[in-house]
Amino acid sequence: MGIATPRRFPYFPVFTQPHLPMTTALSTKPTLSFWQIWNMSFGFLGIQFGWGLQMANMSAIYKYLGAADNEIAWLWIAAPLTGLLVQPIIGQWSDRSWTGLGRRRPFILVGAILTSLALVLMPNSPTLWMAAGLLWLLDGSINASMQPFRALVADNTPPEQNSQGFAMQSLFIGLGGTVSSALPWMMTNWFGVPVEEAGSGHIPASVKLSFYIGAAACLLAVVYTVFTTKEYPPSEEELAAIKARKFDWTLGLGEIFALILRIPRLMWELGLVQFFTWIAMFCMWIYFSPAVAKDIFNAAPDTKEFGVALEWAGFCFAVYNAVCFFFSFFLLWVTRHLSAKVVHTLCLLAGAAGLMSVFLVTDKNMLLLSMAGVGIAWASILSMPYAMVSPVLPKENMGAYMGIFNLFIVVPQVVATLGLGPAMKHLLNNDPMNAVVAGGACFVVAAVLTLFVRASTTKGSFAGGSGGH
Repeated sequence: MGIATPRRFPYFPVFTQPHLPMTTALSTKPTLSFWQIWNMSFGFLGIQFGWGLQMANMSAIYKYLGAADNEIAWLWIAAPLTGLLVQPIIGQWSDRSWTGLGRRRPFILVGAILTSLALVLMPNSPTLWMAAGLLWLLDGSINASMQPFRALVADNTPPEQNSQGFAMQSLFIGLGGTVSSALPWMMTNWFGVPVEEAGSGHIPASVKLSFYIGAAACLLAVVYTVFTTKEYPPSEEELAAIKARKFDWTLGLGEIFALILRIPRLMWELGLVQFFTWIAMFCMWIYFSPAVAKDIFNAAPDTKEFGVALEWAGFCFAVYNAVCFFFSFFLLWVTRHLSAKVVHTLCLLAGAAGLMSVFLVTDKNMLLLSMAGVGIAWASILSMPYAMVSPVLPKENMGAYMGIFNLFIVVPQVVATLGLGPAMKHLLNNDPMNAVVAGGACFVVAAVLTLFVRASTTKGSFAGGSGGH
C-alpha cells in the first residue's frame, strides 16, 4: 500500500506505490482482458442499486410520510443540487490526487460506504423532513462514487477499448437498475413479505428490506472493484507537481470555472438537448408512481392498494431498466452503421411515445409496454451524449469536464424541482398523470434539438454515462 508522504496541507493526499512502475504515456496502456474490464466496471452494479432504489421509491416514501402531490417535486431538490456541487469538485480533485489506492478508487470507496449508510437509514425515517435530509446524504454519496467511476474507465482503457469499457458500465447500470427497482415487488410476490403494513406515516417492510439489500449490494460490489483494479500511477514529474501543490481554499472551483469558459461547442449544443431530456426523466421519476396509484389503481395513500400500486410502479421501473440492459447490446451494433446523433434522436422519440401512452393505459400490464419505450430512450441517454462529447474533451481534464458535463443534467433537474410544484398546482390540475405526459412532450423537444447538433458526426464510438444526477 505504500507509505504516506508528510504534507503541510493535506488537501491532495499523496502516497507512493512501489509495486507499480511509473508510466504516463497513453499509448503504453496494455490491452485489458474481458475480466479486467469486468472487474473495473462491476462496482457500477452496486452504485446503481442506490440510484434504482432512490428513483423507484423516494416519491412513494414521501407519500407514505404525508407529502402532498405538489410538494413532492421540491422535496427532491437534494438530488440535482448534490450533483451540481459534488461531481465537478470530486472530478477535479481526483484528477489532481494520488494515494495508496490510486487516483479514483479512494473517492469511489468512501462514497460507497456513505451510500450504504444512507440506504440503511432512509426507510426508517419517522418524519418527512428526515427523509428529505437523508436524500441529501444518499445523493451526495452516490455522486461522489459515480464521477470517479466514469473517469476510471477513461484512465485505464487504451483508446481502442474505450467503447468496451463504457459499454460494460452501461450493462451493469441496466442490470443494477432492473433488480433494485423490482426489489419491493419481489419481496412481496416472491418471498411473501406482507403488504398490509403499507399506509400513511408507515413505510412497508418490503421497502425496508429492499433498502437493506441495496446497501449490502452497493458496498460489496464497489469493494470488489476497488481491490481487483489497479490504476496507472503518475510519472515522477507529475507526482512531484502534486506534492508541491498548495492547499486550494476554493476547493478547485476557480479552476472549474476556468474550464467552463473553455467548454467545446459540441458540449453546449448537447447541453440544450440534455436540458429537455432530463426534465422528461425527472417528471417520470417524481410522478410516475403517484400517477399509477391514482389513475390506474384508484388507490388512496392510506390503503393496502396504495402499497400494491407503488410496488407495481417499481416493477415498471425495473422493466425499463431491463429493456435498457438488453437494448445496449443493439446500440453496440447500430452505432457502427449510424451516427450517434441519428440513434439518439430515434431513441428519444421512443421514450416520448412511452411516457405519452401512459395516459391511455387502463390495464396495469399495458404499462410494461410503455416502459419499453422509456427503456430504449434510457439506454441512449446513458451512452450517446457521452459518445458524442468524449472525443472533444482534453484527456488531462477528463474527470473535471465529465463533472462539468453533468451540469447539463442537474440544472434541468433543479428547474424541474422548483417549477413542477407550481406547475402541478396551476397548470397540470394537480394530477401526476399530466406531469408524466408533460415529460413525454419534453422528450419530443429533445429529439428535435438533437437534429441540430451539427458538430456531431460520431460513428462507432460507444461511450457510457451513468444514471441519476
